[in-house]
Amino acid sequence: MSLELVLHNQGPDLDLHATLPAGRITALLGPSGCGKTSILRAIAGLLHPKHARIRMHGEVWSDSDMRRFVPTRLRPIGFVPQQYGLFPHLTALGNVMMSLRHLSATQRSVSAQAFLDQVHIGELADRYPRALSGGQRQRLALARAIAREPQLLLLDEPFSAVDRTTKRLLYVEIKRLHEQLGLTTVLVTHDLDEAAQLASHLCLIDQGRLLQAGPTREVLARPCCESAARLLDIPNIFEGRLDNTGAEGSQVLAWGPHRLKVDQRFNVAGPFRWGIQPGNVLMVRDDKPWGDHLENPVACRIVEHVELGAELLVWLTPDALPNETLQMRLPARALQRHPLQPGQHMTVCLRRNDLLLFRDEAPGTGGRAA
Repeated sequence: MSLELVLHNQGPDLDLHATLPAGRITALLGPSGCGKTSILRAIAGLLHPKHARIRMHGEVWSDSDMRRFVPTRLRPIGFVPQQYGLFPHLTALGNVMMSLRHLSATQRSVSAQAFLDQVHIGELADRYPRALSGGQRQRLALARAIAREPQLLLLDEPFSAVDRTTKRLLYVEIKRLHEQLGLTTVLVTHDLDEAAQLASHLCLIDQGRLLQAGPTREVLARPCCESAARLLDIPNIFEGRLDNTGAEGSQVLAWGPHRLKVDQRFNVAGPFRWGIQPGNVLMVRDDKPWGDHLENPVACRIVEHVELGAELLVWLTPDALPNETLQMRLPARALQRHPLQPGQHMTVCLRRNDLLLFRDEAPGTGGRAA
């Protein structure tokens, strides 16, 4: 069972084919204006793409070819818009009761109070939205959304208006609610850390197009193309050349004079874009023997380093490639054991299974996050 999407549209531009797993939190990650909210609105029935096919658990909600369109009010969804969409003239209890109009007045009140209790703002039932903090308004919007007992929960940048401390508390609330209810959830965000912490599955969106979809850890570890890597804020992206001249016919990646062993194999040779995560650039210690776990050595010079909280970012220039800059990320405590100074020479290793070889384009607009 899953949420199946085929969306094609102009203004806003959408070109997307994806299957999102049931019972999981899937994040749509991309920069502002890339089409994430338009995708969410199409799922909710608030946007009519030129061509659409939307099925939830096998039920057709929208199909242009069949001329079928289920209006928003009949779709079993809970929707939390970016600004929450609360009714300012209603109390917290009254806002939730608006999702329970199929019940009697007495039942609505009792049920609405239960949903407020579920998101831990039951004592605020008589307050109006203007008297609530940002975090409390967000909890109220969640209570109203789940009061519909939806099959699908849609969250549009739900944490953008709250401070960092409140945001962390709300992350816990979202995860707790998800474990209790098991709802298929789609989260729109431009925050990479937010997506990594909340979502088990990740869809990378750029200009209304699906670049990559899959389990969050896999997508973060191995972006499929250069556009996906840049979206994941990977700074180390370079031009190299694939040659079929490795041992026993294996391929090697030529980067200037360096011949780097690679794991991935392609049917073509020639110029190739490649990258590596800063955390996978490994410092080679002079007092440690060179073992089998170290490969692809690159001699470098330290340009600068900056300590950011628990992390240390180090910028390096390879000795043989003075116009290139390689970024390395270390724990900040590494400075205590290994004093680093600009101009200092060091060797790093780029392990073959950490090298990311990028095709020219994403593998296509189709994707399955399962």
